[in-house]
Formats: sequence, C-alpha cells, structure tokens
Amino acid sequence: MIKVSVLYPNDEGKKFDMGYYCNKHIPMVRQKLGAACKGVAVEQGLSGAGPGSPPTYIAMSHLYFDSVEAFQTAFGPHAQAIMGDMGLLNNPLPVSQLSI
Repeated sequence: MIKVSVLYPNDEGKKFDMGYYCNKHIPMVRQKLGAACKGVAVEQGLSGAGPGSPPTYIAMSHLYFDSVEAFQTAFGPHAQAIMGDMGLLNNPLPVSQLSI
C-alpha cells in the first residue's frame, strides 16, 4: 500500500476553505479515482511544535492506493479536473509526496 499526501503550506495571506475541501473536493476526488482509492484522511493543522507557533501546514490529505501504478492509472485521466478544482479554493500551492 502507498500513501499520497497533499500538504497545503500555511502561507501568509492564503485562505483555505476546509468546508469546501471536505464536503465538495474530497468527494469529487473519491468519485473520480473510484475503487483504486482505498481510503482518505483529511487533517487540519492546529499549531507548530513550539507553544503558540502557527502550523506548518494548514491542511493535509492522505489518499491510499495498492501501488504507485494504481494511483497513476486512476489519477492520470482526472488530473486536470482534480487540480483545476483546487484553483477555486484560493489556496497555497500544495506539496505532494508518495510514501510507503
């Protein structure tokens, strides 16, 4: 199993609509990725490691797939729609990572 993490840096002046992300974007992503996506977790940053420090990431999502190939096959045909929808959120540019 692999995890695809999408991390949204807590950039000054950027906004993140967690309601839209959880209620509209993630369901659309799940629908487009279909059965290849085995699960999703969404997290909202609360603070950094130091007392009173801001979170490094304002939001994070993790999508789970059986393999890199399963992710690429499912995501490829829908990449433009998925990434285009994120433009509606006025968010910081996400950082993505695949891991095991």
